[in-house]
Order: sequence, then C-alpha cells, then structure tokens
Amino acid sequence: MQHTAITESGNQAAETVGPATDSDTVVVHVQLRPRRGSARRCLAALAELGGAHPEVSFTLTGLGKDERVVRVTVGVELGPRTAVARFSPQAQAAYAFVSSLFTSLYDHMPVYTVEPGPAERAAAADLVARLASGPADDLGVPAPRRPTQSVPA
Repeated sequence: MQHTAITESGNQAAETVGPATDSDTVVVHVQLRPRRGSARRCLAALAELGGAHPEVSFTLTGLGKDERVVRVTVGVELGPRTAVARFSPQAQAAYAFVSSLFTSLYDHMPVYTVEPGPAERAAAADLVARLASGPADDLGVPAPRRPTQSVPA
C-alpha cells in the first residue's frame, strides 16, 4: 500500500511505500531543474553533495526535459514512519541532506515534487545503469563547451 502527504497547494510532498505498518519508509522527492547546458554540473554537484552525506539513502528517481530545463528528481529516504515521527538520527541526516540540497543547489531551482511517472523513472534507471557500467564519456551526452583560444598570427 502507498500513502502520500499532500501540501496545501495540492502537491504531493512525501510518500510511504509498503503495507500500512509502522515500518513504512517515507520518501521525499525533490526535483532539480537545471538549464539544459548545466545538467552535467547539476549531476556532479548532486554526487558531491551525496559524498558529503554518506549516511543518507537517496537515488535518482526521475529524469525528464522540456524546451528549457532538464528535470532531475531525487528520492530521499527519511526512514520508517515511526522513526521520522521521533526525529531519528536517520531522519535528521536526511533532513540535513535535503536542506543542503536546497541551499547548495539553489541555482538549479530545487522544489518538492510528486513521484515521477513511468517514463521519467525509466529514463533515470537507464542513466543510473549507464553510469554504473562505464565512464560518463561513453553516454553520448555532449561534452561541455569550452571557449577556443585564438592565437594571434
């Protein structure tokens, strides 16, 4: 069974997965929306932030795009519902991670969001599998542009 928490504006802020028990895991979804040209920097900054918070369980849960931005959805596991209610060390670490995500990745327009749809989940799973299988240069993603230096003649 899946439970969701809805904000006043009608957006889903969190979900719990599994049977309705006290051990339900609460997952918060945060979406980053970097401009198309800065998607690699966003993913690199997210990886760096994850390295600074090794005790937090998070994953790339969605990947999508529109004409101006790439939508990178991150699922952050807060822990079992009862532990979150008691503000467990796991929940405190997850909240610190989310807070850092909002402050350090502010330029990538983070927002709380709903669980991504099937297409975005599949795209994220594909990217994660590709990253796990080899270097990022083999992904077919264009390399960042670097200005060329002209040499005076």
